[in-house]
Amino acid sequence: MNRQSGRNYYEGQARTSRRSVLKTAAAGATAIAVSPFMFNIARGASDTVRVGLPVPLTGPYGTEAREQARCAQIALDEFNAAGGLNGRMAELLVRDDKLNPGEAATRTQELIEKDKVHLVCGSLSASVQLAVNEVCKARGVIYMSISQSDEINEVRDFSKYTFHEAMNPHMTTGPVGRYVFPKHGKRIAFLIADYAFGHELVRGLKREGKQYGIEVVAEVKHPIASKDFSTFMPQIQAAKPDVLFLCNFGYDQLNSIKQAIEFGFKNNMKLVVPVLLYTQRVVGGAAYDGVVGGTNYYWELENSIPSARAFNNTYRKLSNGSPPSDYGAYGYSGVSALLAATRAAGSTDADKVIAALEALKYDKYKGLQYFRKCDHQSVQSVYIIESKAQVEVKNTYDVFKIVHSEPAGEGILRTCSELGL
Repeated sequence: MNRQSGRNYYEGQARTSRRSVLKTAAAGATAIAVSPFMFNIARGASDTVRVGLPVPLTGPYGTEAREQARCAQIALDEFNAAGGLNGRMAELLVRDDKLNPGEAATRTQELIEKDKVHLVCGSLSASVQLAVNEVCKARGVIYMSISQSDEINEVRDFSKYTFHEAMNPHMTTGPVGRYVFPKHGKRIAFLIADYAFGHELVRGLKREGKQYGIEVVAEVKHPIASKDFSTFMPQIQAAKPDVLFLCNFGYDQLNSIKQAIEFGFKNNMKLVVPVLLYTQRVVGGAAYDGVVGGTNYYWELENSIPSARAFNNTYRKLSNGSPPSDYGAYGYSGVSALLAATRAAGSTDADKVIAALEALKYDKYKGLQYFRKCDHQSVQSVYIIESKAQVEVKNTYDVFKIVHSEPAGEGILRTCSELGL
């Protein structure tokens, strides 16, 4: 899929009403765990620090999106409990972007022009976040993306208003490739979600694989929200790879892993998911046994990182003891960084907040992070995790083990000149 078709992948889908968003959000608030979180669909109050959060509450990424909204609300609650911005409280305005670039652009424009938000955070798709970014930078509003994308840091999409809290596919696939290629073989197959995110993961893995002499024996693309992967599996099976990379997300990840097992792939090849999701692993159970992948966060970091322990404890109090997820943590840290910058700036003025963000050193859930000035990418640690065999799992949440980590550093990012900056 080319750049433009990626942006327009979901164009033409029906737009949602505010009433339907409210119903969806209320249902979503109990989909993962019993929780007191309520998503604010109303117009923002005039005296608050207003943060807009467009995320796909409905659709194949809905589980992860609802986690982001929950954890973003925790960030606001902490900010308000500490006195807000000189007494001004913060307010989170959540909108359902339905994983649709056009829908996301419309909702974001409404948040800015009708609800008068000062800051925008959110999205959960490479192509959708580009649409949100376009709206924000055209209107001079800071946007903090919490979804993986390489393009958003590149010169064509970047602006001074653009910040990227999530890891990007390049910084994810580098550590994954360095861990997997020497251990599991050189014959590589890719199952690819056919939009920007999937293709960027493949690009990063191929780039890393050059130094290991990998041979790509199959590249198979599938549409987002595929339920039946059986038509894609024979080509992979016939190629006889040593490793199959499943470059997808959400329920696509879970469904493709289940069907790969039905084809007997685990007997013949290593299954690797570059972005291995906690939410899908909890649902998928034994299907994930032995699957390896990369992540920004796993709750067991609390054993070594105080901020992870504090974040987990807060979340557990609001979710019947369950820990937060990886993509939920992005929502928490992204909104926390925005609000910390407003406090440091003493203002919601965009230029003052941008300067504060560029100078910010923050540790909200995984150790020290900061934004590289040239592209506003959050520099952070990357973790390689392996899914435990079901017989090793001690409880519902004990699903991964961290097998490798790469500390925060700019060496795992593309250079500023390579981005065109």
